[in-house]
Amino acid sequence: MILLEYEFTNLEELYKRVRPALHSKEKELEKLGYSNIDEFDIWNYLKDKWKNSNELTLSDIVDDILNTDSEEINLYYKNNPNKNIKKDIEV
Repeated sequence: MILLEYEFTNLEELYKRVRPALHSKEKELEKLGYSNIDEFDIWNYLKDKWKNSNELTLSDIVDDILNTDSEEINLYYKNNPNKNIKKDIEV
């Protein structure tokens, strides 16, 4: 079995790679009634969560995206209004 290791040179590259998972989580949140939260909000929440993590694998990141509790994301969104301005998002 061949295991591929991914290395990303910047956050934008990583964001593009995990965007399908972010989109999927956004649709899940929408079905649960959180229509005000989009993939950028999910991304920003998780970037803060990952800030002190070392050596995350791509599968860890995708797992976090898909399995993070919806209410945690919603609370983050409500408590951090300045981080939810779309034009100022750093990918």
